Amino acid sequence: MRGFLLSIFFLTCTFSYLFAQQAMPVKWVFAAEKVDNQNYEIILTASVERGWYVYSQHLEEGGPIPTSINFEEGQSIETLGKANELGKKKEGFDEMFEMNVIKYSDKVKFMQKIKVKKGTKTIKGYVEFMTCDDTRCLPPAEVPFSIDLK
Repeated sequence: MRGFLLSIFFLTCTFSYLFAQQAMPVKWVFAAEKVDNQNYEIILTASVERGWYVYSQHLEEGGPIPTSINFEEGQSIETLGKANELGKKKEGFDEMFEMNVIKYSDKVKFMQKIKVKKGTKTIKGYVEFMTCDDTRCLPPAEVPFSIDLK
């Protein structure tokens, strides 16, 4: 009986691990590059598992949730212009959403230039995004970040 229970436990853990791996097809890395004394470029890099996509910031309403960079309120920062996107881009009609979309596979960088008040040491916020494969989508997710400025 004990061996049977251990087998059930092992299988449960294995399936939970595999589900968790499948349910998290996007991993994020956050960084900042100093431009000058008060200006930085915040870089949010998504590594996307094969077969999955992350959507652009520039989408029409009625489709997938666009990626957005959100800074914590009360910080002494000013965004400079719009965030740029760089990655393996696929643009065109998406059958799942029945509309044209812009999405990225493999790896995509979202880059936002900011100006900070003197003495600012950390930038905090979150990236909101949605990911889909060719048959299903995961609910939109918010991933927090805290980036030290050097």
